[in-house]
Amino acid sequence: MPSTKIIIMNNGSLRVEGDFELVDQDGKSFGLAGRERIGLCRCGQSAKKPFCDGSHKACGFQSTVVAIDLDPPAPKPGA
Repeated sequence: MPSTKIIIMNNGSLRVEGDFELVDQDGKSFGLAGRERIGLCRCGQSAKKPFCDGSHKACGFQSTVVAIDLDPPAPKPGA
C-alpha cells in the first residue's frame, strides 16, 4: 500500500494524505506544521494557493471525476 494517497474530491480540492513532502519548483519545502493531510486547490481561486481555502464553494467550481485507466506511456525516442 502506498504511503501517500491523493483523493480527487468532486467539485473540490485534491486531498493529499499520508507521508509526503510538498516542494516548490526550486525544491524548497513548504512548512506543513506536522500535517499528514492537506487540500490542494483545483479551482484556481484560493487566496492561499497551492492550498485549498474553500473558495471553490463560492465560485461555483464543478468537476466530477471518475477513475480511469491511462494508456501506456509512449516509448522514449531511441529506446
